[in-house]
Amino acid sequence: MIRDEASFGAFLDAVRKFVRDKAIPREAEVEQTGEIPDDLVQTLRQGGFFGWSIPEAYGGAGLTTEELVLAAFELSQGAVAFRARVGTNTGIGSEGLVVDGTEEQKKRYLPRLASGEWTSCLAITEPEAGSEASNVRTMARRDGDSFILDGEKRYITNAPIADVFTITARTEPGTKGAKGVSAFIVERGTPGLVSGKPYRKMGQAGSPVGSVFLDSCRIPASSIIGGVEGAGFATVMKALNKQRIHLAALSTGPAMRMLELAVDHARTRVQFGQPVAQHQLVQALIADCQTEIFAARSMILETARKRDRGEDVVLEASMCKYFATEMCGRVADRCVQIFGGAGYVADYAPIERWFRDVRLFRLYEGTSQIHQLNIARLTLNRTPSP
Repeated sequence: MIRDEASFGAFLDAVRKFVRDKAIPREAEVEQTGEIPDDLVQTLRQGGFFGWSIPEAYGGAGLTTEELVLAAFELSQGAVAFRARVGTNTGIGSEGLVVDGTEEQKKRYLPRLASGEWTSCLAITEPEAGSEASNVRTMARRDGDSFILDGEKRYITNAPIADVFTITARTEPGTKGAKGVSAFIVERGTPGLVSGKPYRKMGQAGSPVGSVFLDSCRIPASSIIGGVEGAGFATVMKALNKQRIHLAALSTGPAMRMLELAVDHARTRVQFGQPVAQHQLVQALIADCQTEIFAARSMILETARKRDRGEDVVLEASMCKYFATEMCGRVADRCVQIFGGAGYVADYAPIERWFRDVRLFRLYEGTSQIHQLNIARLTLNRTPSP
């Protein structure tokens, strides 16, 4: 649902202008330094990028799901680091508070996240809880009006720079799976919480990812999101259900950018006396990329509109995430092929960086294999037995 076509059109124009005029010219700088320059972070704050899906009542833009994915298509055509810098605030790092937080929690945290004053992150993954996200080993022991947290989280986007952490922990000893898991909001500076140094990664330079260590970390009981013990896994799944649509869009924008780069190269690179764009096998690669991008975009928009109508999109969100991230990997491979040897050389074109950066899309927020199982399970459950 688009609430106001004229104002939203101007909003998208501003996002495109930021990507083309500010982000893309400094992608190489981000790759070399491993961080987004402070002046660009400030530009993102001033432009309201951090609060896209946070309700207007708390200082955000309150974008509908359709508006959010259309904006994501545009922002993600810049280097992955730019959308990752704002993505936890306008996605998984705030959505739990938006859907289940108490009014007091929303008033304290959401305005700061919407403005970009604070950076958030969602800490679910553990050494024994990745694809099996409910296998939470981090413990939260009740002690009067407090909880004491002990455990470790891994592979957490923005953990090294986060000011606020949404952390899942088991509050009922002896329980297994989703039962007995609560979600807590914990601020940096709380004694017993330490974030590790950013990992060295295959790609996505400028997007810090690290571990979170909890050692006798004492927090008030009021830190439980929504004030309800044992509801944390359900809160996280609500956040991920929306975020998977969002991530699908964030995986489609890079495919658009890579195809644009490949087409520009194919038009100017001459082989056998003509631009390689005139060779039919290269045209086939271009056609496959364009077709799959269109398919992903169509799936995502249909699912976003369905969610905005209040319909169940658990199956569709999983299909979007699975298809769009796999599609992006195929587009990356074809585009490197169109570039030929130049596509393997970082000094020549950014396609080499994109090839590395998009590989992660198929791993986080549910690997492709987890989504295949999820899609099959939901399909079988919805199909009557003969």
